[in-house]
Amino acid sequence: MSGLVLKLAPHERVLINGAVIENGERRSRLAIMTPNAHILRLRDAIHPDEVNTPVRRVCYICQLVLSGDVTAEDARLQLLRGIEQLSQALTDHHSRDQLTQATRAVLDSQHYQALKALRALLPREERLLAVREQ
Repeated sequence: MSGLVLKLAPHERVLINGAVIENGERRSRLAIMTPNAHILRLRDAIHPDEVNTPVRRVCYICQLVLSGDVTAEDARLQLLRGIEQLSQALTDHHSRDQLTQATRAVLDSQHYQALKALRALLPREERLLAVREQ
């Protein structure tokens, strides 16, 4: 089996090509076989009002590609610039690894994987911003 495999919790929602799909009572797996389908787990979605930090901004751009609101071509340069800017601030080994994965994913048009790598940076960013506010 190839393609993206989504493992959904009971009643979890996912956006696929503009349609919101809700899982039933039990866990399930969906294999998305159509290449370049627009897919976004709604539990991973960032609301526009929550786009208030550098990592969240780059995640949101990825999310717009996954939802089909922006084309991959239109977002590519913005994503790569955003990742480059993050790499100047997040210099630890783990962050560098995640940013490298995100860059590769964007270059390969694998925006779900890019979002996944970028979301891994959210806890680190949150800690850094909390320290800065003290």
